[in-house]
Amino acid sequence: MDRSILSRPGPDPDEVVRYGASPDQVADIWRPREVRHPALVLIHGGFWRPRYDRTHTRPMAAALRAEGWPVASLEYRREPGNPDAYTEDVKRALEFLSGELPGEGVVLAGHSAGGHLALWVAATCPPAGLLGTVALAPVADLRQADDANLGDGAVGAFLGGPAESRPDLDPVRLDEPAAPVALVHGTEDTGVPSSVSKSYVDSHPRARLVLLPGIAHFELIDPGSAAWPRVLRELDAAGRPARRPG
Repeated sequence: MDRSILSRPGPDPDEVVRYGASPDQVADIWRPREVRHPALVLIHGGFWRPRYDRTHTRPMAAALRAEGWPVASLEYRREPGNPDAYTEDVKRALEFLSGELPGEGVVLAGHSAGGHLALWVAATCPPAGLLGTVALAPVADLRQADDANLGDGAVGAFLGGPAESRPDLDPVRLDEPAAPVALVHGTEDTGVPSSVSKSYVDSHPRARLVLLPGIAHFELIDPGSAAWPRVLRELDAAGRPARRPG
């Protein structure tokens, strides 16, 4: 599994905004010269662990900016055992960013643990104007991920207990989101197996699962990968309701 995207330097954002007092309550803002898509809110992954922050999404955010997406890449407090810090921050950031970005409507995107947070938001507190959610290799079933000991106990460390203790944070057990949801997963993903996304789709019939043969975990956020054109297609499809006729 190619993990180089985690340490590959990316361009600086156009702006960094603060939505709270904590050093982690910030977001990178990427503003395209020509807006061709709705605003996109990007939530990074890293199995909810403190050592992974939003900087590894900068190559992705810059590539999206080049495609005409206004992007906000969220940071959030990563405090293992205090999952409410994560969800409170994502919700607060979305409220703060409302109206800050150009474009019509909002597309949510998240990768891995960020995909989990994006699915949680879509089901429980969707931002105004949410057009759709694209979850990239998401940890969409906490119980299955916990039982499989994914990330060497990442779910238990995140929650401070077993997955059964917080069904309110488990996307597979939450209501169907009102806006469309697409889950994109590589068949060669060993970090978060595609069966985790399949479990979500089995319990949410309106969600779509896009399986990418031969693709592993980190290729989904790598603009240089074979998976990138399909990721762009899915984001474009999620944002289409905001397009003007003609």
